[in-house]
Amino acid sequence: MRRSIATVCISGTLEEKLESIARARFDAVEIFENDLIASRLSPREIRQRCADLGLGIDLYQPFRDMDGVDEARFRRNLDRAQRKFDLMVELGAPMLLVCSNVQPDMICDDELLASQLHAMAEKAAERGLRVAYEALAWGHHVNRYLHSWEIVKKADHPHLGLCLDSFHILSRGDDPAGIETIPADKLFFLQLADAPMLAMDVLQWSRHFRCFPGQGTFDLARFVEHVLMAGYPGPLSLEVFNDVFRAAPNRRTTLDAHESLLFLEEQVRQRIAARAVADPAAAQLAERIELFNPPAPPTLKGVSFIEFAVDAASGHVLARALEGLGFDRLGAHRSKDVTLYQQGEVRLILNQEPGSFAADFFQRRGPSICALGLATDDGQRAVNRGVAFQLPRYAGRVGPNETIIPALRAVDDSVIYFVSQALEERGFLESDFVIEAGRQGHSRAGIRQVDHLAHAYPLEQFDTGVLFNRVVLGLAPQPSLELADPHGLVRSCAMVNDDQSLRIALNVSQSRTTATGRTAETLQGGGIHHIALACDDIFACATRVRAGGIALLPVPDNYYDDLAARLDLEPGLVERMRQFGVLYDENADGAFFHFYVRSFVGSFFFEIVQRVGRYAGFGAANAAVRMTAQSAQ
Repeated sequence: MRRSIATVCISGTLEEKLESIARARFDAVEIFENDLIASRLSPREIRQRCADLGLGIDLYQPFRDMDGVDEARFRRNLDRAQRKFDLMVELGAPMLLVCSNVQPDMICDDELLASQLHAMAEKAAERGLRVAYEALAWGHHVNRYLHSWEIVKKADHPHLGLCLDSFHILSRGDDPAGIETIPADKLFFLQLADAPMLAMDVLQWSRHFRCFPGQGTFDLARFVEHVLMAGYPGPLSLEVFNDVFRAAPNRRTTLDAHESLLFLEEQVRQRIAARAVADPAAAQLAERIELFNPPAPPTLKGVSFIEFAVDAASGHVLARALEGLGFDRLGAHRSKDVTLYQQGEVRLILNQEPGSFAADFFQRRGPSICALGLATDDGQRAVNRGVAFQLPRYAGRVGPNETIIPALRAVDDSVIYFVSQALEERGFLESDFVIEAGRQGHSRAGIRQVDHLAHAYPLEQFDTGVLFNRVVLGLAPQPSLELADPHGLVRSCAMVNDDQSLRIALNVSQSRTTATGRTAETLQGGGIHHIALACDDIFACATRVRAGGIALLPVPDNYYDDLAARLDLEPGLVERMRQFGVLYDENADGAFFHFYVRSFVGSFFFEIVQRVGRYAGFGAANAAVRMTAQSAQ
């Protein structure tokens, strides 16, 4: 498929945008009128610049309020359109996007609209151009795609067709299945945008909160499936209005944009293949259309290990904390200044090797998590998938007879290792570490495994993080939540795999004074700042941890007074929770006990949790209490 993007999606001058779009490997662009007007280049020079960069120009847009006007205004509009057509000839843009009229004084007469669009298409045809008519979701009279089709059908001109925009159709709740009833030769252009579900004015929703496929909640795969099944022959083009994207550096944004289209193509290909089993037309489409077909997402089975970048001082502090939490120091690396700690299935690695990736990470971000090892069925396939989506492989220094673990550089510049079952069975840690005699990593504090991780992102990289976790790791986003920090709001979106063995909460805040905002700024691109560890008996674990000299986060008495008033809990249970600072949540599926260790080495902290029944949340109801207590600390 030909892949295109509107210049309005990203930041910069038109010249900067075109260079960034070409570097991200797009095939073509939609030129947004405001970008052209502000450019120092003439239309002919823009055309040549695109040609030099290997970019086609698929569309010029937008032309507004053309239809449903009186005769005098229509004549002025037609004169304006002809000037745009002359410009398009110089620019080399074959198609003009015409939006449905949004003015409240327009004439709501379909016959009039059709005749005016016919006249406009006639003028376009004289220059070998085409006109794509789009129903804006907030159009005064025409705001549904089937209505726009009825008008185009009445106009009956070969140079007039439809532009279908996923946002305008899906934000209205329209069923895209009707697209398959529209003749393919009338489907001139396709624009794609995802969006989170928001209860707000559709115009403001569209202008500020669109995002790339995979970053929102729209079912774009089904939408595109219907468009392709209708026989649409043109490009897949992104048109996204987003305040954050238009302020962020355009290099990362255009890479995300291209990755999102590849991910969407993969989803659409799978849908068409499934439909082809019983639908001959889908089978024919599957044979002739070329959609992106990367290696399958990894089957993840939780966290294999977590690696910290430290220096001698912070490494000493963290080592003492781990021992207090009941971790055994299993041993040291054979060729590097790296130490391994374990309790139950939880493996934590402290890396202070000079001149290494971890040392560079520490210099830039201080003591922090620099790498994450994920247990998977096939580590090499996981890396190959990432590379297919334009992520770089990572290869660190490996000593003689040490294990090579397939790895990628993540979008926050950390490393993701993919530890296959075969590596686990071969005892890859025993190959790399000298395990001290008698050290087994027993659950001395009752900690069994990693329950979840929390990752802070800067505002401009949050959607990048969502896309990475969804596309590369195959995690599914859960509904977003807003959490109250004493200094502002924090948005949290949990990403989980099918069996809940890997849970990562992505957090972002517009305020740099919140704990999340400060952490994202300190870590220069974000990073994991919170590890939740699972146990089977929260009170036994709290007792052992406290006996190990670990300070627990204090929780106000008011919390427990309110808890006793809200929920039907035994008084003795509430008092035990008060004693250890244990927080509690419950729902129809089960219950959740959790307490926090005071923050150390910067803003990093541990949480200990116990899940009862099938509770799958994260105790969000307690987040404000926790963040307030940490702020006081």
